[in-house]
Amino acid sequence: MANSWHIGNTTVRTPYRLRDALIALAHSEYHGNLVGKSRESGFARLLHEKGILKAERIDQDDSQDFSDLGRKWRSALAQLGFVIQHLTRGHQKGIDPKYKDFIKEHPDFSGAPYEATPNGINLINANTIPAQQECFLRALVAYRIPSVFETRYKFKQFSPLRHILEILKNFENKKAEPVIKFWEMAILQLTNPENGYDNITNHILKYREERERSDNKKRFDSEMRLKETCGNTTMARTLKDYADLNIRYFKATGLFQSSGKGITISPGKRILVEKFLENEFAVYDDNTYIKKIWTGAALPTDNKETAQTVIRSFVDNIKEFGEEIVLPKLEDKTPQELSIIRHDIEGRLSQIKENKFANKQIGNWEEILCYMLALENPRKKVPFNDEMISIPPGEAPAYFEWVLWRAFLAIDSLTNKPWEARRFKIDQDFLPIAPAPGRGPDLIFEFTDFVLVVEVTLTSSSRQEAAEGEPVRRHVAKIAEQHENTGKRVYGLFIALNIDSNTAETFKSGNWYKPDDSKLPLQIIPIRLDDFSKLFEAGFKAEGLSPNKIRELITECRALSNYDAPEWKRQITNEVERLIKQITKGK
Repeated sequence: MANSWHIGNTTVRTPYRLRDALIALAHSEYHGNLVGKSRESGFARLLHEKGILKAERIDQDDSQDFSDLGRKWRSALAQLGFVIQHLTRGHQKGIDPKYKDFIKEHPDFSGAPYEATPNGINLINANTIPAQQECFLRALVAYRIPSVFETRYKFKQFSPLRHILEILKNFENKKAEPVIKFWEMAILQLTNPENGYDNITNHILKYREERERSDNKKRFDSEMRLKETCGNTTMARTLKDYADLNIRYFKATGLFQSSGKGITISPGKRILVEKFLENEFAVYDDNTYIKKIWTGAALPTDNKETAQTVIRSFVDNIKEFGEEIVLPKLEDKTPQELSIIRHDIEGRLSQIKENKFANKQIGNWEEILCYMLALENPRKKVPFNDEMISIPPGEAPAYFEWVLWRAFLAIDSLTNKPWEARRFKIDQDFLPIAPAPGRGPDLIFEFTDFVLVVEVTLTSSSRQEAAEGEPVRRHVAKIAEQHENTGKRVYGLFIALNIDSNTAETFKSGNWYKPDDSKLPLQIIPIRLDDFSKLFEAGFKAEGLSPNKIRELITECRALSNYDAPEWKRQITNEVERLIKQITKGK
């Protein structure tokens, strides 16, 4: 049975969070000093404190051993060369003995395990998604298995990224759909170039045909995975997790976009892919691999002519959307300047596509509602058309913000841009990468005559008030201060699965005091997600939910804030039900 290969690990499912972890590591006592259980546990606690890692067991008992979590994150960073890998067992700090010869040849590298590498530093400094994707691309172009860092594989060295691109190219040559579907990735993880691309693609095309004829596709996929793993039920189940990981990490390169639950080559990156495949594959010896994975591989766009071609292809793409962009004289630019221009134009193209995405949300309200229902019942899959909607494991906080963003894009009438309304980042498929960073609201929606600040949380019980009470009020106050001279009233909407009475009590206070002790009135109400989703559904079944209805709800609920917190919560639910009846009757 073939070895199943995969990138990342099931603890670190979202590649973009590696940057946050790397920044935390680089500014901590663990940078270059991350060997041993106590330090590994400390690193896990650090990531938890920064909101990068969510682990209930750390909250429950901080004195326990969390070294397994620290090692998982450390391993994911080292696998892609963002930090220096640890090779010598028993070595604690300083230059790893196995790197001494390498360091003599390459004195620019420290050789100290778990210090950030040059490509790691590039990732830290990458402030935009295109720049981060380039770091992941350089890492995965260099990435080889087996290697000096991953010796468990028993086949000839190959590049997983190139392997997947060659398979897609073969699909195109056979006039087949050039997509790798989720269930196909689960099988392709068991293959490598030694299997022959003709054999691999024929095998997958046969799988597609047989699956299409199957009446129970879920069972068919399970049986296929079991067959491919020679009856190993544990490995067959694991293949699904690995498929999810590989798809996420390949997408992080920017070369791919989603196609259902699978991936296909992004049209805007086709030139880059073609140039990459033109180069002959190189097998790396240990020292060559170490240097490549730590610095990041050279890319076709490092060549001035190729970089100019890619930039012009992005400009052509922008023109297809009916917009013009003026380019400087590219021939006079250095490779570094061309890289900045390319990232800027790619960012502009992303904004154009995001505007198109935003305009479509009013027609996608039923899908948005299904995601809300999935958030209300995390263990339950919600049927929508021919698919089942669920929240990816560990990503509920990001998806909570994302679905509310989409909900208000559907409500429409925004005067700020879609990317101005969210503080979380999205990928090329408009999916959330991570929750919004701290020190600010989750979502800010500006309408013609008022502003709505939306904050969401999955936190419950009395911890909810401690975690959200003061920050939410402070965030709303900050936005209210910014609009004191615009004439726009600022409202706050706090949405959670359940509202703790202590949280409601905090929001009952309608005032916030500035540093000069002047009083700023706040208009915030807490509302359960199920109440909001019912209102959202009723509004769109009645041909749309207007921003004024949301403002009416907040105003009416604030008028009832003299009740004790438990009763105020009940009154808010009653007001939602009253508004739903009003909308249903067409008033």
